[in-house]
Amino acid sequence: MADRPRKPQGVAPGTGAAQASRAPPAANVKPARVVRRIPAGSLSSAASTRPAAGPSPAPARPAAAGSKAPQAAGVRISKLMAERGLCSRRNADDYIARGWVFVDGRRVSELGTRADPSAVIVLDKQAQACQQSRMTILLHKPMGYVSGQPEPGFTPAVTLIQPENQLCTPDTPVFHPSCLKGLAPAGRLDIDSTGLLVLTQDGRVARQLIGQDSSVDKEYLVRVEGQLDGKGLALLNHGLSLDERQLKPAKVEWLNDDQLRFVLREGRKRQIRRMCELVGLRVRGLKRVRIGAVRLADLPLGQWRFLRPDEVF
Repeated sequence: MADRPRKPQGVAPGTGAAQASRAPPAANVKPARVVRRIPAGSLSSAASTRPAAGPSPAPARPAAAGSKAPQAAGVRISKLMAERGLCSRRNADDYIARGWVFVDGRRVSELGTRADPSAVIVLDKQAQACQQSRMTILLHKPMGYVSGQPEPGFTPAVTLIQPENQLCTPDTPVFHPSCLKGLAPAGRLDIDSTGLLVLTQDGRVARQLIGQDSSVDKEYLVRVEGQLDGKGLALLNHGLSLDERQLKPAKVEWLNDDQLRFVLREGRKRQIRRMCELVGLRVRGLKRVRIGAVRLADLPLGQWRFLRPDEVF
């Protein structure tokens, strides 16, 4: 009878190769790295979620409510041109769009371009010719005409600018309907006042006469009634306020028993009449006779003429 194979010595029942694999690894053997398989097509997304090496960036701070993005350095060229009296801001935009403006020797044609406040700005010859073609008109306004926008029942003074009302001399330009295009009053004159009214197509002239920084004075002859003492005359020169705002210093003096001469450097609504009321006077007649260096002189009532090239306000 053949001998039965003997069980290996030293191996307990129920153990084998699998049981032997559970034995702790030797001290000098490193554990195997576990590799996690990533499904195909998800590699890029998985990689994007992996934190980048190095310190984490600070979270972006939200913009404060109502905060504005920082503006480009410099000042708009159109604003610089208006401040320097080269033209109005509207005309400046037109000249820039046409490529008629040079800033520090470089042609500028893009609206909104900014420049250093000290930049040298020069107009092209075409822009200069365009400016010279813009008309400025002097009108001796009668009573009953409004100087600005038409009001119900009243006629604007610009309707008087017609060929039959022009005071002509051998060297004056001939009236053309284009003279009325864009013609607007540079300053007001009350409906019940007469005298010199300037109407212009030139934004430079308008800014010079009615701009916030205007220093051109206007002279008026004012016929009044009532009693005025020395204190009242001093208040007319300086010390009165209208609409809770102090008036600029004026020059007021007597010409005769019932007529005052006013020289002002501002033009608030019905200013002279309201000033006189504050000191107990009533205005019976008001006539503007000068604006800057330009005088009404002998221009007949209701007639007009062009501002001469040699005349400057």
